[in-house]
Amino acid sequence: MICRLSLRVASSALRIQTRRFAVSAAVRNEAAVAPKIAEIVDKIETLTLIETASLIQQLKTRLNIQDIAMPVAAAPSAAAAAPAAAAPVAEEKAPEQTEFKVKIEKFDAAAKAKIIREVKNILPGATLVDAKKFVESVPKVLKENVPKEEADKLKKLLEELGATVILE
Repeated sequence: MICRLSLRVASSALRIQTRRFAVSAAVRNEAAVAPKIAEIVDKIETLTLIETASLIQQLKTRLNIQDIAMPVAAAPSAAAAAPAAAAPVAEEKAPEQTEFKVKIEKFDAAAKAKIIREVKNILPGATLVDAKKFVESVPKVLKENVPKEEADKLKKLLEELGATVILE
């Protein structure tokens, strides 16, 4: 019984405060508010506190709105300020990598000749002997600072021939 009474009192106080704010805001911004919005605000003004809470919950559910922490009015302590300051840093994403190193980790012995020929074609100015030495000394970086598309093409090509390739 006391709980219902306190809810009614709080609801009445909220309505009075809302109406005072709405009247003063309406006087200042009457021309700036669209009629459709004004009608919605008028309907919301008539809601009780419990109905308003239900409305907010429904809007959060339907519009997929996440709950956010509201700042506290009192000055935060040093211990509380540290986690709050660290939170934005954790939310930042690392920039997406655009250039890669194409590294041959290992290869199938049966496909060695095919891989040597392809490495000779990939490396600028490499002879067949240079390509053979390169392939026999894997794991080794084949190319550096390669755009993502080209790196993916090289990886796919070498893996089809029998090599194990990673992009770093």
